[in-house]
Amino acid sequence: MNIQLAPAGLNPFDDPLDRILAEIALSVQLPPSLHDKAKSRYEAVRRHLEATTAFVDQIEHFYPQGSMAIDATISTRGTDDEYDLDIVSQLGGRFRGMAPLEILTDLEAALADYPVQRVLRQTRCVTLFYADKMHLDVTPSLRVYGTLDRESLITHAKGPRRSANDRLVDMNAYGFVQWYASRTPLELRMAKAFHRRWLDHAGLAARADADVDDVPDQCDFIVKNTATLALQLLKRFRNIRYASYTGRIPPSVMLSYYAGLAAQPNMSLSAMLVRLASWIIRDIEQASLYGRLLHVANPVCEADVFTDRWPESIAQQDEFAGHLGELVRSLEAMRKGEMFPNTMIDALRENFGDRVVTRAADQIATEIGGGIQQSRQLYTRRGGVLLPSAAAVAAPIVNPAVSAARPHTFFGRKI
Repeated sequence: MNIQLAPAGLNPFDDPLDRILAEIALSVQLPPSLHDKAKSRYEAVRRHLEATTAFVDQIEHFYPQGSMAIDATISTRGTDDEYDLDIVSQLGGRFRGMAPLEILTDLEAALADYPVQRVLRQTRCVTLFYADKMHLDVTPSLRVYGTLDRESLITHAKGPRRSANDRLVDMNAYGFVQWYASRTPLELRMAKAFHRRWLDHAGLAARADADVDDVPDQCDFIVKNTATLALQLLKRFRNIRYASYTGRIPPSVMLSYYAGLAAQPNMSLSAMLVRLASWIIRDIEQASLYGRLLHVANPVCEADVFTDRWPESIAQQDEFAGHLGELVRSLEAMRKGEMFPNTMIDALRENFGDRVVTRAADQIATEIGGGIQQSRQLYTRRGGVLLPSAAAVAAPIVNPAVSAARPHTFFGRKI
């Protein structure tokens, strides 16, 4: 009898390139302090809504969607410490037959006195802005009965007045999360290593030692596999490339779909990131070749189109494919050992942002220094000993969204 074992995954901190990529991902993660707040906040919002006249007994389901639901939350575009979290509020019979703008306006009114810095009605949701830079989007939905679980219609209305463009849009965020989870199983070795590091970064080493022995499959806000970690890095790359862009950018849910498609357990992090980016490049090139816009739909709900608002032109999707091609080429050069350490750090800064890369490099430099003081030797793949630089020079600002920092001249193995 054949016994199939669950994939263990690779510890990203065991490989030099994967190690710095993992440290970069850690720098843009939702930190433990905000992870705990996020869980309590969306439950508090539900209780608040259920206590209002308009929504009493009218919330059938209240659940996370998007990055929050698949543990892929990172800092918002143009920032290193702001986080967008998404919630779906499936509403009851009172709201059936109401116009999209009326539903959004009722939701805005019910949250108007909620204790946050700002409440903003948007085209498809109402956003709560917290003082600690967390944003919580609440999207109202109406269940479409006779379909897969929680397939719904969500509101689309720009306002402030009704428009012919107002409509209800098909959505099954819940079904997509189930699909994504089935494609990206828990890789326990990888999840344990990353979870320990996540807590350690927040100064919770004791908690890390206590919690890391058992990372449950359904634990909230835990990066469970290499595909999701690569997805976070790809989202960060997109955020940096489009930091000063005023139009729509490649949507996160589309990138998540490709991460699910490309997922392959027991791959290195750098290889997984190259695989993910290459998969998207291939599909864009195929669409452009035939003069079509890239079309990506929810695999469990064809009417839920992830690319309904991006790309707007073939030139726009080709531009993104070009950015991804640059990422792939730089990663492949790093994987082959074709870059000097300083050149590699500069390339990483350009791809992922100056501040977070410098933070990751500083972290590794501190550990390498500690290892040297304890007489541990660190070797390159070609046999040379790598040391952190004793002096550093200022690096140019790669992106206006982040500040200048110092380059490092090292690339060491885990100690």
